[in-house]
Amino acid sequence: MDHSSLKRHLTAAALPLALLTAGSAQADLDTVRFGVPPWPGVTVKSEVASQILEAMGYQTRQSELAVGVILNGLANDDLDVYLGGWYPIEQEMIDPLVADHKVDKVARNISNANSGLVVPEYVHEAGVNSVADLDRYKNRFDGEIQGIEAGTGINDAILAAIDEDSAGLGDWQLRESSTAAMLAYADQKISDKQWVTFVGWEPHWMNVSYDLYYLEDSDDSGVAQIESTVWTVVPAGLEAEDANLYRFLSQYQVAIADQNDWVYEYSHEERPADEVASEWIRNHYETVGQWLDGVKTKDGEPAIDAVKAQLDS
Repeated sequence: MDHSSLKRHLTAAALPLALLTAGSAQADLDTVRFGVPPWPGVTVKSEVASQILEAMGYQTRQSELAVGVILNGLANDDLDVYLGGWYPIEQEMIDPLVADHKVDKVARNISNANSGLVVPEYVHEAGVNSVADLDRYKNRFDGEIQGIEAGTGINDAILAAIDEDSAGLGDWQLRESSTAAMLAYADQKISDKQWVTFVGWEPHWMNVSYDLYYLEDSDDSGVAQIESTVWTVVPAGLEAEDANLYRFLSQYQVAIADQNDWVYEYSHEERPADEVASEWIRNHYETVGQWLDGVKTKDGEPAIDAVKAQLDS
């Protein structure tokens, strides 16, 4: 997840759904239509699901759209699957649609994802365990917290902690920049084994590239130990319309370490999403088999056998 992209696409103006659904008003689920915001984790996660479904005999289509447009499409049966329902960030957008019986939350496809301030493991080993420990070593950090884009939720929480002098941060500074610039700065510091604290989250390639420690919170500062869940969201009638597809989606739950790897390969190594997905599927048939337990192809055959046959051909 890129927090700047998250904010930008949560607030983006809705695109005309006619552009999305032209020529596909039917909802017979021969074609499974994914709404995909331009976030690396959801991009690869949607590609993995699409390749599995295509091996099962479905056609798939992935449309890159803003979150508001995706949720609108699900509520109006113009889309079938959204794999990026990030809670608590999107809760106020999704819960009313659930209450109105327009969409269903099928499964937590990512659970217990961490976000908040992080330090390199060598800084943690030197005695920094929580936000409360930062001020004790203020000089080592130059009194700075490295943040991401201005206006994002985590930056606002850090600024509030500074204003309220939570955990002794009252005389610290937040250095706001782009996510890429923040990580480039952190990379330089880590390469030189210098001390740095910055905003981290998972799933993200930073957790593969660096040995990071997520700080414990202190004084309820709100800048650490932030736990997130990512939901699979579908139209409310999907289970009745295609119970087999619904079963797969209900079992499609991804380990954070796996999605970290996907994001690393796709976003950091700049490999094509379809290549990352197909290689991972071929190397993880045991996990894919769990996702496909009791799931059939459109011809009624065991889905895992069809996936193996297609990916190994």
